[in-house]
Amino acid sequence: MNDSYYKNKEKIYDAEVLESSSLDENIIIKILIRAGRTIAKPALEVLEMALDPFTPTQVRVSLMAALAYLIMPFDLFPDFMPLVGYSDDFVALTAVLSIWSRYMTPSIRARAERKLNKLFPFIK
Repeated sequence: MNDSYYKNKEKIYDAEVLESSSLDENIIIKILIRAGRTIAKPALEVLEMALDPFTPTQVRVSLMAALAYLIMPFDLFPDFMPLVGYSDDFVALTAVLSIWSRYMTPSIRARAERKLNKLFPFIK
């Protein structure tokens, strides 16, 4: 670097632009698979809980009703409404989490993990 750099007290940074061909596509695929696995795990656990014969019927019905409400495009309060738009979704999600924490068993987790390993066999 020359003396003018120190006199002006400006910082100069070198940057290298990467071409898309230099990015390893496998890294991107691994990130997407790991994200998919992270999202799929609780969904499979809830599904296994709903299918488990030892889960009480009223718990299954409550679980499916709360999940159906979260998936439905129509809400009691539309999501675009400020403050209250997501409050009904929050209540349904809280119900699912409450049921999930109370009735989750190691056997349900193991069955969900086996299904997860079949869906995402490369990343654990």
